[in-house]
Amino acid sequence: MFVALSLLLAAACLVPAIGKLSGQPRMVASAAHFEIPWARYRLIGVAELAAACGVLIGLAWAPIGAAAAVGTGLLLLGALAVHRRAGDSVQEALPALVALALAIAYLAVIPR
Repeated sequence: MFVALSLLLAAACLVPAIGKLSGQPRMVASAAHFEIPWARYRLIGVAELAAACGVLIGLAWAPIGAAAAVGTGLLLLGALAVHRRAGDSVQEALPALVALALAIAYLAVIPR
């Protein structure tokens, strides 16, 4: 269960990170929608990439994975606040909600 959640959470961080860091048009549009300057929005991609790496390192050393998951959770809470500020529906915020649920589940099963 822990390995599966690790891989899912890492993917949930990595996919949007790649989009932001590569400047995919959908991500550029999201930055504009949220009224976040593109340079700052790309920094979120750096944080997401670091989180994915931390979760994968957590497979070998759980404290790093735990720190990455907590950071991811905080990042996702911020994402949900931004969705709310933008007036987005629950459906539009669903990817952030699912990723937050993965981070919480990961923290629940992490080896102690």
